[in-house]
Amino acid sequence: MPPQRYPSDLTDAQWDLITPLLPEPNSGGRPEKHPRREIVNAILYVVRSGCPWRYLPTDLPPWQTVYWYFQQWEQAGVTEALLRELRIRARRQDGRDDEPSAGIIDSQSVKGADTVGRDSRGYDAGKKVNGRKRFIITDTTGLLVTVAVMAASWQDRDGAKTALLSAYLTTPIRHVFADQGFAGRLVDWVRETLRTTLEIVRKPADQRGFSVIARRWVVERTLAWLTACRRLARDYERDPKISEAIIRWAAIAGMARRLTRTGPARRQARIVCD
Repeated sequence: MPPQRYPSDLTDAQWDLITPLLPEPNSGGRPEKHPRREIVNAILYVVRSGCPWRYLPTDLPPWQTVYWYFQQWEQAGVTEALLRELRIRARRQDGRDDEPSAGIIDSQSVKGADTVGRDSRGYDAGKKVNGRKRFIITDTTGLLVTVAVMAASWQDRDGAKTALLSAYLTTPIRHVFADQGFAGRLVDWVRETLRTTLEIVRKPADQRGFSVIARRWVVERTLAWLTACRRLARDYERDPKISEAIIRWAAIAGMARRLTRTGPARRQARIVCD
């Protein structure tokens, strides 16, 4: 295995976390030409750097191979399994139960590139953004639980149903915190359909200017973590499902770093070119 070339490459400790969770190679066929670790490194390079698949550096596997694995693993539910297992391990490391009982939901509108088709993009009049809207649910520590991507024209109270239903079906979360954009009939729908409490966390009436709001700041911090990956600075994907997969890979990389971190985070050393 070559030495770590890019900041997005997995360390040995991070790879040891991920490799047991990847599906076994097909038996009886031609051996895989490229190491699985290099495939994952290439996916994370795209997510972190924001480059198109075709622009992958030549010292990584061919982009066609990388994208084929990306699609195959997504269709097989590998990213969802990775996300769940790493979240469980991160919660255990913090001394928490394996599965959360409460979550936090929020949305984020991002501009859509010209590769985003008309059928899956819209205009968010409140944020003045033409593109897509991401709905995420995290646990109370900020670890991603589920994500749904749709046109930015969806109202929070309508678009949130997909993410809330997914969290209901896959986790024991039965109490969700949200901001005022999710108030109204969604609260009744969540209570009657999902048997879940949707608690609206409102700003203090006397608040002036910026202030950290209890519970809500956790999910907003997670959105900031995710958009540090340049591929998520805007939406480039033609299919919203691919956008969801990219978000999951970004969260997987973050959890792997969190589980293997042995000291405080440090900035990358500055490189001065003469």
